[in-house]
Amino acid sequence: MTCPTAPNIVFVMTDQHRPDFMAGEGFGLDTMPFLDSLAAGGVRFRRAYTTAPACVPARTSLLTGRWPSTHRVRQNSTPQGVVRGDDLLDVLGGAGYQRFYAGKTHMYRGRKEFFEAFSGPYGHEGGPDETPEQQEFAAWLRSVDHGPTTEPTPFPVELQFAHRIVSDAIGQIDARDPDRPFFSWVSMPEPHNPYQAPEPYFSMFGEDEVPARACGPEAAERKGGAYKWLRELVEEKRPGYDRLWRRYRATYCGMLRLIDDQLRRLVDHLKAQDVWRDTLLIFLADHGDYAGDYGLQRKGAGMPEVLARIPMVVHGCGVEPRDNRRDFVSLADILPTLCEVIGRPIPLGVQGRSLWQMLSGADYPAAEFADIVTERGYGGLPYPDDARPELHFPYEGTRYDELNTVTQSGFSRMLRHDRYKLYQHVDGTGELYDVVADPMELDDRWNRPNMRRVQTDLQQRLHRWSLRLTDDLPDGVYDPKLPPHNWHRS
Repeated sequence: MTCPTAPNIVFVMTDQHRPDFMAGEGFGLDTMPFLDSLAAGGVRFRRAYTTAPACVPARTSLLTGRWPSTHRVRQNSTPQGVVRGDDLLDVLGGAGYQRFYAGKTHMYRGRKEFFEAFSGPYGHEGGPDETPEQQEFAAWLRSVDHGPTTEPTPFPVELQFAHRIVSDAIGQIDARDPDRPFFSWVSMPEPHNPYQAPEPYFSMFGEDEVPARACGPEAAERKGGAYKWLRELVEEKRPGYDRLWRRYRATYCGMLRLIDDQLRRLVDHLKAQDVWRDTLLIFLADHGDYAGDYGLQRKGAGMPEVLARIPMVVHGCGVEPRDNRRDFVSLADILPTLCEVIGRPIPLGVQGRSLWQMLSGADYPAAEFADIVTERGYGGLPYPDDARPELHFPYEGTRYDELNTVTQSGFSRMLRHDRYKLYQHVDGTGELYDVVADPMELDDRWNRPNMRRVQTDLQQRLHRWSLRLTDDLPDGVYDPKLPPHNWHRS
């Protein structure tokens, strides 16, 4: 499918979405058949990673093409501390795009003046709730205390945020100027907690059908550190919570199907409006979810594959279909990719790499995409697993935030290459895993004699990334030599 010089661009973004919970990734239940069909006709990146398994740092990376250590937003509470050059909205606005937003923001660009049309912000317990029914639904969501629920949601699908957000996006697209290209960002808060779904989605995947989890609470104890601390905190607040792990996973699967049906509704409308053939659609998430693995819910501790790897599917004009199982790509690669799609220069300070050559079927260097880095932590030293510092929520009661002073303490970088995964922590410690043989990262091979050569190679790769992630901003009188496509290796 050929692509105009300024195609329409649609982002569909989910929150806390594991890619391995789809049949197209080998999951035992068919949760997202429509997304899988788009992947079959486009490019599915099976080695796509977030820059950080936390909402605001990851979304800031998507906008800026920069890693958290560089854009400086390393926790959810500091979006306005961003350090950046031109971002995605600057580039698209400069190219004449109409910019539409519908859904969850959770980023520094959340205000209406940045978009020609804006609907939101939607959160996880409320949105622009104007009608009595919407207000009643929001009150019910707050009562759920972030779930998982044990009964179907007593409100219709039309009140679910995914449905409302797609309706808002459709309205924005219908009201567009047909003589200008548009960028539509459709940002769904789901399948993030609270874990709830109305019928038919609540019962669509039975608890007895859900594939067994890879490991339970014993794995958090074995991992220690923030895993153990978080597991003990939630058990203290919600004794016996892990008994609901099958219900939790079944509801999570139902939420994915609900999202999939709304994605189908959006695409069907684009086809009906005769704009689909000139549209580039990118489906991605900010990070993953434990979904009961390690006996944990949500996110918080570490950067295991279930949190760090994300779904990423690109479909539409100019894309040569391919199932990409080899290349390691990042959320930060989206901005430079779109710069090349629309013929704009990649802004100074962007650290991601253009993927357009691999998407369009052109040649590209495999070495450039042989590894990838994810970051975690807001600084300082990591707290021990028996720490009880003051938190931004009380130790009493059932409510908690899994991203907090303890779980996000310190700073770590993770590198993925080939079948291996290496961690380096600010306190001088490290970890090394073979994620093919040990996908849940329970057998640490750090400093083992038979792994010395592998460990040295991975450390050298991580060191090269650390140099690469040194900031080129602010701009000055010097004229930097910028690599084509932002590729540093050939």
